[in-house]
Amino acid sequence: MNLEEYFARTGYKGSLEKQDLETLTDIFQHHIRAVPFENLSIHCGEKITLELEHVYNKIVRRKRGGWCMENNQLLGWVLKHLGYDASFLGAYVFNPHQNAYATIMTHLLVKVVIDGKAYIVDGGFGVSYQMWQPMELVSGKDQPQAPGVFRFTEKNAIWYLEKMRRKQYIPNQNFSNSDLLEKKECRKVYMFSLEPRTVEDFCFQCTYLQTSPDSLFTKKSICTLQTTDGFRALIGWTLTETTYNYKENMDLVEFVTLEDEEVEKTLKEKFNITLDRKLVPINVKGFYTI
Repeated sequence: MNLEEYFARTGYKGSLEKQDLETLTDIFQHHIRAVPFENLSIHCGEKITLELEHVYNKIVRRKRGGWCMENNQLLGWVLKHLGYDASFLGAYVFNPHQNAYATIMTHLLVKVVIDGKAYIVDGGFGVSYQMWQPMELVSGKDQPQAPGVFRFTEKNAIWYLEKMRRKQYIPNQNFSNSDLLEKKECRKVYMFSLEPRTVEDFCFQCTYLQTSPDSLFTKKSICTLQTTDGFRALIGWTLTETTYNYKENMDLVEFVTLEDEEVEKTLKEKFNITLDRKLVPINVKGFYTI
């Protein structure tokens, strides 16, 4: 495990001398545009484990992606080795289908402190809820980014993240009512406390999420990657490509349904992923929006 190999994976070639916000943002953006948020291991007969060396080999050497516990663990390792004051937090993801936050802490994220200011760095959420810049941990402040306007609010030591999106233009009207489309303009994302966590705090959740029939991740095969002007996502057989602010205050969302034989080719061409085992796509309706 070494930083040079990681940066070759993400394509980052900038300076590493300063532990400042500008450098952090640049490293972060290279990560989310090179490393997909994906759960494909579950649907091709592989087990997801949280040992750091396994995560490193998967993402850096095998050029795969991962979910939050993999992506953010690797990001945290990189930032700590560069000298950043980085630590892990745990979040409870909002489920719009149930209109409630999860009762299990399933989301791992990174807190970074720079010059006395705390920031949340989350490279493991994907689709349109993936932040593109570290977010200052301050309550009630709109923080506009390319994907939309993010905002933290704090109440009784619990922090809540929400996102306001733009209107969406969908050329293929066959998908205008797709269950993958988020219907609300303001969406709750997750809640968390500032209690420090360790990777070990997520071992049960890691097993649960990839085995339980109630888990979103067993119901859908997901691969999503941020681009320079939006993101793309392959959910089951449905490929979406979103371009942010395609027109003034309007995002372009393009859908296409793939045939079985097109899935692996699309993973290679659009996400730079080559799987070792055969993927069995799945997309149970509901539970996940872009």
